[in-house]
Amino acid sequence: MTVLDARALNRATLDRQLLLRRSPLTTRAAVEHLVGLQAQNVKPPYYALAARLDAFAPADLAHLMASREAVRIVTLRSTIHTHTADDCLALRPFVQPARERELTVFRKGLTGVDLGRLAALARDLVEEEPRTLKQLREALAVQWPDADPRALGVAARCLLPLVQVTPRGVWGESGQVALTTSEHWLGRSTTTAYDAETLVRRYLAAFGPASVKDMQTWAGLTRLRPAFEKFEKSEKPELLRFRDEHGTELFDLPDAPRPDPRTPAPPRFLPEFDNLLLSHADRTRVIPAEYWGRTWVGNIAHPTFLVDGFLAGVWRLTEDTLTVQPFGRLTEKEREEVAEEAVRMLAVMHPGTSYEVRFGTVIA
Repeated sequence: MTVLDARALNRATLDRQLLLRRSPLTTRAAVEHLVGLQAQNVKPPYYALAARLDAFAPADLAHLMASREAVRIVTLRSTIHTHTADDCLALRPFVQPARERELTVFRKGLTGVDLGRLAALARDLVEEEPRTLKQLREALAVQWPDADPRALGVAARCLLPLVQVTPRGVWGESGQVALTTSEHWLGRSTTTAYDAETLVRRYLAAFGPASVKDMQTWAGLTRLRPAFEKFEKSEKPELLRFRDEHGTELFDLPDAPRPDPRTPAPPRFLPEFDNLLLSHADRTRVIPAEYWGRTWVGNIAHPTFLVDGFLAGVWRLTEDTLTVQPFGRLTEKEREEVAEEAVRMLAVMHPGTSYEVRFGTVIA
């Protein structure tokens, strides 16, 4: 098999992540192509799209959220993602087994609780009106006073496809997290859940070439190899096979882009929790080994930036300054290009506001 080194994998992944060159895709089409955007916090999906799209404005995603064409819901890796309405309805059933396995951690707090009844009661409550998690816990505790209230809330969130209703998630607006079911919020129920083969294609189109373990890391699921094997057993194989430098078998779509590894990769500013950095078991295609773990301090992840396609440092934005902190020394040309990209990002995300771009000390 052809061996793909880290730079070849880097350029292929950047291209599919719309980071090698900015894409003319609409905001909705980009969210769909990327199979959602990590959205632990409200702002990251907006910054993620600003890095990827040629003509993005925060109002574009805000409109999708307000019109219910996009939603925030717990899906991949049991974390909150912004998805199109269609992906929300079809993807959540696929990852549901992983959500339900989370309940094993809270089983002691759910002793004597009928989970089927809990799900039905929780559905009635949030469809009557959106509820905060505190309100939901308190209402469920009336029925099961001896149960752990936190476990009751977790059970409701694991058993039901609960979306965060707006104004939460809308750029420029504020609102606490209030929940209702995806079916109630979107006015329609799931018609067809994604099968594993469909998601293999979707994942490879956005993150490939990739291994089975890579996809399992992205989805937060196990036992996905049979889905890949189905492609291999078909009369006309639908996937190409490669190996990385460590001998790991990689799969890819035949018509997916695999650019020349020498293709230039301009700097890009990414939000915390960007899926580019989280969606492979082997992340050396984006994160140099010596920089592993540097974007995290405790449970806090910092926004990052790329130079030549690879993780190069972190950044932070205060009232009047964007501070860039590289992990290694940048050349004069790289500093100029990073500063230019910073100015562009700020103009997109914060038009009319003046910021100073400053380089901090190198983080050793």
